[in-house]
Amino acid sequence: MDKPAGLLVHRSDLDRQETRFAVQLLRDQIGRPVWPAHRLDKGTSGVLLFALDAEAAAALSGQFERGEVAKTYWAVVRGHPAEAGEIDHPLGRLRDEYGYRGESDVAQPAVTRYRRLATVELPWPVDRYPTSRYALVELAPLTGRRHQLRRHMKHIAHPIVGDASHGKGRHNRMFQERLGCHRLLLAAVRLAVRHPDDGRPLTLAAAPAPDFAACIEQLGWADLLQDTPWH
Repeated sequence: MDKPAGLLVHRSDLDRQETRFAVQLLRDQIGRPVWPAHRLDKGTSGVLLFALDAEAAAALSGQFERGEVAKTYWAVVRGHPAEAGEIDHPLGRLRDEYGYRGESDVAQPAVTRYRRLATVELPWPVDRYPTSRYALVELAPLTGRRHQLRRHMKHIAHPIVGDASHGKGRHNRMFQERLGCHRLLLAAVRLAVRHPDDGRPLTLAAAPAPDFAACIEQLGWADLLQDTPWH
């Protein structure tokens, strides 16, 4: 599934007002039960993988747990990070959108690689600065901790735009007011796994959702949408 931003994967006790879920929508669309192999945050759009039986779901989930799945995300962040780098910063457990926190609060190893794709400097004054800098980055989490990408980008002082929990409110409001962007600018654009039946490589890709793509175009990065992992 190419999950839109704002959609939960499945029902949550912490978000009881929601009535639409990815599991339910896909089940109704294809007319048979489905099992999610992993999860995306509610605010994140992009590639979400499901299995058609419990055995395949268990096999796929095992690949995620063992770190055998190559995951690629795009994000718009505040500031201009280095051209490339690796963030090796342990993260404590967080309660997620489904109420799960885990058995321990001990920080777990967490590693994210990133690559800067584009930058822009806009004449938008924020705080004491006369201009605002933003960048489009490609993120590859090597581990799967809760909110890992959002927390790691905050850790290096380049928070993801639209992140209400780990970002900067002034910049989030700037994007809402000037660009009409009201979402977390994080998208899962590519997923590489092994097929659970025969082990053959399987790559799934999705272009950024229309609301994400519109923001990229307004920032002057439209050409990047043509030379991408989903073509």
